[in-house]
Amino acid sequence: MKEQDNPFKKIQGELKEVPPELRQKVMSDVARAKLLMDLATLFTGNYSSLLEGLLKTNSKNKN
Repeated sequence: MKEQDNPFKKIQGELKEVPPELRQKVMSDVARAKLLMDLATLFTGNYSSLLEGLLKTNSKNKN
C-alpha cells in the first residue's frame, strides 16, 4: 500500500508577513464573533441552571 504524504508538512515553509489591513479585518471579525458568542451565552446559557434551581427539591426537612 502506498504511503500518503502528510499535507501539513507541505505548509511548514517560511512564514510571510500579513498585510496590516487584512490583519485588522481578521482581528475585527474575531472580536465580532466573540461578542456574538458572549451575547448568546448571556441570553441562553443561564436558562438551564435557572430551571435546574427551580425544579430541584430540597432534601433537608424544614422546621
